[in-house]
Amino acid sequence: MTNMTSEEELDLDDVTAQPTQLELDDTCTVELGGQRFDLVALAMIGQHYDGISRAKVQQWIEDGTCLLNGETSRSKQKVYAGDQLTLKVTLAAEGDWVAQDIPLTIVYEDEHLLVIDKPAGMVVHPAPGHPDGTLVNAVLHHSEAQRLLPRAGIVHRLDKDTSGLMVVAKTLLAQSSLIEQLRTRSMGRHYYAICKGVPISAGKVDAPIGRDPAHRQRMGVVGGGKPAVTHYRVITRHHYCAELMLKLESGRTHQIRVHMQHAGFALVGDPLYVKMRGSWLRGMDSVLKQTLNDFPRQALHATELNLIHPATEEPMSWTSALPDDLVALQKALEASDKAAKLASQIQ
Repeated sequence: MTNMTSEEELDLDDVTAQPTQLELDDTCTVELGGQRFDLVALAMIGQHYDGISRAKVQQWIEDGTCLLNGETSRSKQKVYAGDQLTLKVTLAAEGDWVAQDIPLTIVYEDEHLLVIDKPAGMVVHPAPGHPDGTLVNAVLHHSEAQRLLPRAGIVHRLDKDTSGLMVVAKTLLAQSSLIEQLRTRSMGRHYYAICKGVPISAGKVDAPIGRDPAHRQRMGVVGGGKPAVTHYRVITRHHYCAELMLKLESGRTHQIRVHMQHAGFALVGDPLYVKMRGSWLRGMDSVLKQTLNDFPRQALHATELNLIHPATEEPMSWTSALPDDLVALQKALEASDKAAKLASQIQ
């Protein structure tokens, strides 16, 4: 397999600054009609802008920023097909991003590069619903000079609840080089994941990804989506799950999560793409079942990063140990395997 781009990187043809004006002037469709104002507004806004929370929409409705048929209304007001929704709100521009003293785990730094081990739960850059407390805010505190670079030097991203390695450019030279490495797929990324079910030893998912028309907060395998290819390899088999290593030929939003769900092996803990029920759970001991149900995030970690140094042109590589929550999940799976083996021997 060739070197591949990161699972959560921005699509290279979509790398543009976050718009400073969020505007909506649209008519409620038949499919959305009959629901609460806040839910309809959330779905309609989500068709054009990512990262908007329901709480933020409710705030805009309450303060009169989001209107129904030109008038203020309440979040619980029913909306019907043909009703008009309007919204105009100013978003924080990149220059307005604030530096915040947020701890960073830095695994490498020189005058050109900053390599960070991102924890689960950290959003990468400010967006509607996440104006601060992000990795960008932390990077600006670490080095105020990052403000002089587009997106503060960010060239790719990891989803909020995906942990692992990210590289941030510290100069325009580095940023240009890293973007080109992403475009040509010469930057290598390896991902570790735990999925439900046990695939064959290795496989490939080749299916286009786009926004799910029925669930605007999700991506999906859709006709007319952008080409996407994911390669995966089983590294450890358990009775009910498997540990995987993955590489990508493309960098679509949620790509690993969408492709593995499409293949029938959704990632454990994924809040958007996995259903923790059905025949998969039959026969599972209650302790493991509870552990899997309680796992609070997608079991996905960017474990290795390879790139060419923008200035020296030397190949560089870093690895990241699995975080404690994934190690604990590994141990729970191993314990369940041992208990099942012992039970079969007794019988």
